[in-house]
Amino acid sequence: MHEEIIADLLAEKGIDLVASLPCDRAGDLCFLLTERFQTVGLMREEDGVGVSAGAVLAGKRPVVVIQSSGLGNMLNAILSLTVTFGLPLPILASWRGVYREKIPAQIPFNTRLPAILEASGIPYTVVQDAGEIGKIGEVIDDAFLHSRPHVALISPKVWEGGKCEVCRDLPPRPCRPCILGERPLPAPVTERFGAIRAIVPHLGDAAVVCNIGVPSKELYAAGDRPLTFYMLGSYTQASAIGLGLALSTERRVVVIDGDGSLLGSSILPVIAASAPKNLAVVCLDNGAFGSTGNQPTCACTGADLEVAAIAAGFPRTCTVADEGAIASALDDPSPGPAFVRVLIRPGNADVPNIPLSPAEIRDRFMAAVKGR
Repeated sequence: MHEEIIADLLAEKGIDLVASLPCDRAGDLCFLLTERFQTVGLMREEDGVGVSAGAVLAGKRPVVVIQSSGLGNMLNAILSLTVTFGLPLPILASWRGVYREKIPAQIPFNTRLPAILEASGIPYTVVQDAGEIGKIGEVIDDAFLHSRPHVALISPKVWEGGKCEVCRDLPPRPCRPCILGERPLPAPVTERFGAIRAIVPHLGDAAVVCNIGVPSKELYAAGDRPLTFYMLGSYTQASAIGLGLALSTERRVVVIDGDGSLLGSSILPVIAASAPKNLAVVCLDNGAFGSTGNQPTCACTGADLEVAAIAAGFPRTCTVADEGAIASALDDPSPGPAFVRVLIRPGNADVPNIPLSPAEIRDRFMAAVKGR
């Protein structure tokens, strides 16, 4: 009953995308939201920050629904992405560790959560019981009015005294081939900047999200365009932003990501499950954390990100190394989501910083996505 009131409230506030990772104290709400809204099922809470950012950049009104302990995973992404770029992010968090909590591990972080949010400068509102459900609407209004994050800490007491009828049946698992095993790999022929310069002519009118650090600087130097969202922080969030974008626009979306950030994320299976046909993830794989001095990643010692994408459920994948193969992969008209692994040598080009503020990057990108 109370879950349905909240779902109705979200609809009233114009919410059109939900990124969610369930809590057992609010499990019925998560089931209900998948019936009522376009929903992205997360594997890691911080990916909801990126998905929501991408949705906002394309003009949607997202909300993240999580267990409050996940806020610990989200703090850097919230501050380095949501706050840095001035984006709205309403978060509905089932507040664990406080009301009739039976799991000791939930208590140390969650009892300190209000102080943690205050110290981080993140607004929050406590919803103590069902009589305060209306506060959730105020949280959503504030987040979008002031273009900032706002957390609703929802006590499990809210769900008492009501029953929600929802479908809990899981969809059948698909049967599909997955080819694994040894295979010859092409030898890298260029460093990242060379690969990026090979990519630029094939972007067309795609909306592009570029990974943090040197990759964004190199892409700006290779060919700046308003349709590129240059990331300035938020490690692991490039492909999550791309997913949110692709689900919110019919425009082709290309993510330029790296092996280090993708290995640190759980976004690949989320992308495959969401199945946006207009999304391509280009993984520039140099086996190193290039922006921090080329320290080796697990891709250097054997992790195969194309195999990871196949296992995640991507319908179209390839591994390429030279300019011609990069062009063919990007120009392939087959529906996605696609995963293009580009093997490159470690090395950073000597290019200047991007001379744009976060607000300038955001505003011109949003205008370009809308075609203005």
